[in-house]
Amino acid sequence: MPTPRLNLRIGVVQLNPKIGQVQGNIKRARELCSKLQPKSLDLLCFPEMAFSGYVFENATAISPHLEEPRVGPTSQFCAELAKKLNCYVLAGYPEKLSDDEDKPPVLDAIPDPEQQLLDSTSTVTPGLPGSSSTQAVGANSAVLYDPQGEWAGGYRKTNLYDTDKTWAKPGTGFATFHLPSPLQTVSLGICMDLNTMPGTPWTSLEDGPYELADYVIKNKAKVLVLLNSWLKSSQPQDLDDDGKNDWNTLEYWASRLRPLWAKDARGVGEGEGEETIVVVCNRSGTENGITFAGTSSIFSMVRNSGRPKLLDMMERDEEGVRVWNITI
Repeated sequence: MPTPRLNLRIGVVQLNPKIGQVQGNIKRARELCSKLQPKSLDLLCFPEMAFSGYVFENATAISPHLEEPRVGPTSQFCAELAKKLNCYVLAGYPEKLSDDEDKPPVLDAIPDPEQQLLDSTSTVTPGLPGSSSTQAVGANSAVLYDPQGEWAGGYRKTNLYDTDKTWAKPGTGFATFHLPSPLQTVSLGICMDLNTMPGTPWTSLEDGPYELADYVIKNKAKVLVLLNSWLKSSQPQDLDDDGKNDWNTLEYWASRLRPLWAKDARGVGEGEGEETIVVVCNRSGTENGITFAGTSSIFSMVRNSGRPKLLDMMERDEEGVRVWNITI
């Protein structure tokens, strides 16, 4: 007997936050969400470091905006919104490390972009030449609240981007939440988590490595959520590209999740036909000279199908809410 299909409702809020203006950004988010009705969603997502902004120069610059887990402004807003909408709410924020927590060394400043064109292959590592004695002050984190407005879990970004390396302590691995139907098993990553882990050599298109995708398969996740502050692609656009969407970035996101959809060269792969819904909640706008890719999107990725299926996406410069109602 076939498994009954379920209706899944996921929303993303593609924000253009102003750096350091936490309360103003929360006010803007509240305005954008004002038309959402209670019980109209199962999950609502906000981007990486949604209300603080992202491009802080160093640990000193971000320190005033670090938040205590569960009691900071991001947690308070998510709890309020989750209870109001009777759904799960997920958002990124800069978490303050506790006083008794180990604080590894971090970089003094963001590395020169010209020397960091391919961040995933960067060899600059805290504690090695090119770093300093400055200590981590926080973590690039995410928080999940349940429909009763109660804390349901948290996560720390594992694979840090250059900007993070000036202040943040890395997490210890990806996260998976076991939630009521229709969400079921939800895996979570933050932005750079999609890329190859530092120090891991690339082997081949077939074998990657694809750490996040392999993790999703191992945990049999039905949904993968990525909270991003992903930069606009530096690759040239096609001549017929109107510039409204960042297609290069969209294609890159899908390519880094290749094991979720690619044909198994060895024949029928384990888990053939298993579908993973991939939700990418990215931010838009420009901050301290850095432009973000926007293009928040939702994919259906079916194991051994041969291609990812893009279900919908937002525009690169758009700020707003998009709700996706799909059957899984």
